[in-house]
Amino acid sequence: MRNNYKLNPFLRIFILVSALLFAAFVLAIGMFYYIFGITEPEGLSLATWPDRFADNFSIWMENDHGNIKIEEIGLERLDEYGLWLQVIDEAGQEVFCHNKPENYPQKYSASELISLRTSAYEQGNTVFVNSYVNSGETWSYLIGFPYAIGKHMLYYNGENVGRLSPFFRMGIFFVLCVIFLFVICYGFWLTRHLGKIAKGIGNVSLRSYTPLPEKGVFSEIYGALNKMDTEIRHSDKVQQDTERMRREWIANITHDLKTPLSPIKGYAELLMGSPAPDSETMQEYGEIILKNVHYTEKMMNDLKLTYQLDSGAAPYHPQMVRLVRFLKELVIDIVNDPAFANRSIAFETNMQECEVCLDIDLFRRAVNNLIINALTHNPPETKVTIRIDADPKKRILIYISDNGIGMSHKEQSELFHRYYRGTNTKEKPEGSGLGLAIAKQIITLHSGNISVNSKPGEGTQFAIVLPLKNK
Repeated sequence: MRNNYKLNPFLRIFILVSALLFAAFVLAIGMFYYIFGITEPEGLSLATWPDRFADNFSIWMENDHGNIKIEEIGLERLDEYGLWLQVIDEAGQEVFCHNKPENYPQKYSASELISLRTSAYEQGNTVFVNSYVNSGETWSYLIGFPYAIGKHMLYYNGENVGRLSPFFRMGIFFVLCVIFLFVICYGFWLTRHLGKIAKGIGNVSLRSYTPLPEKGVFSEIYGALNKMDTEIRHSDKVQQDTERMRREWIANITHDLKTPLSPIKGYAELLMGSPAPDSETMQEYGEIILKNVHYTEKMMNDLKLTYQLDSGAAPYHPQMVRLVRFLKELVIDIVNDPAFANRSIAFETNMQECEVCLDIDLFRRAVNNLIINALTHNPPETKVTIRIDADPKKRILIYISDNGIGMSHKEQSELFHRYYRGTNTKEKPEGSGLGLAIAKQIITLHSGNISVNSKPGEGTQFAIVLPLKNK
């Protein structure tokens, strides 16, 4: 799975380079202190600290009429750092010592003092030698440090180094040229990819985009462009299908409106004709006109309601309803309708009663649309069953099923679209084609969900899921 928190390639490269530089910097500091650092009582210090301490120790020395005295603070520092001190006069004889180990002599020759200046760590100490001059007299003093400090001096051939100096300058110039060429090449490489990205964005807007291979540093950007193009193409297709269905629906509803208007107009002209028809004929014509007016009014009301539900302007007045009784009465009303007197309609439930918060008028219309749709668009021998059930998730399940002609997968996918009319409505085109769309909108308004499962020749089942405690 790809990480949801992805960085753009430029920031990723910057972070990578910065991390490498930071790691190199930290490593260099660590190696420097590892090689050139020592741990003394006050913390980590450079290995040059003993030499500086020995060089500055003379500030705590004084000449008292030819006798050397050490200030108390100097002795305290020696004790604090665990050091020892030995002062030698011009004859090489010891004239003062403090904490000096027993294995060091009391007299030194000039050559011994010189060798001590470059001596390495031995006998648990590294000795630093320095001198104190006062009133024309000179004393040498030795300070021993309990650290293994290396004393090395670098010597080189000055003539050869001078000869190599132009090569070093040429090397530095070459490195700078390589860096400059790298920056130029990287700029061209970056410009090429940015050009592909910009061209891709333009092609997406023109609907002429060709998917880019998702590889390399910019794979995430190419992937996002490919995904955006796919989603836009899908959106365009949905919009085209919706527009096509809308045009078809407008053509259908225009035709359906003309269907009742034609008899209304025709029978009205007959009523206005001469000689005037008798009262029985007038009553017959009036019934036909009224029937077609009701049909026209129903289509207009469906059209109004679907747009009210879509915009959230539909009247919604929920109240607690005993659902089993409510649906049972709704089924009884349909059974008592003369148009469905000979149809097979069954009501089933495995629960006594439950209360659900519903808008009675809207929910009645939704369920009624589903049942009437099953009765209208199936053969007369079709059996329609309404069943109520509950699941462990405290939801109410309402099933409206039939053993009729069924539907294809394509019809099921478009069944609840506002502008869709199924193929099996051609023989019985009554209605506005908005019944199922209205049913879905009403059930969604009640925080519920509706689904359909159907197979050609085996029948159809609508499943309505409602929360048991709907607020």
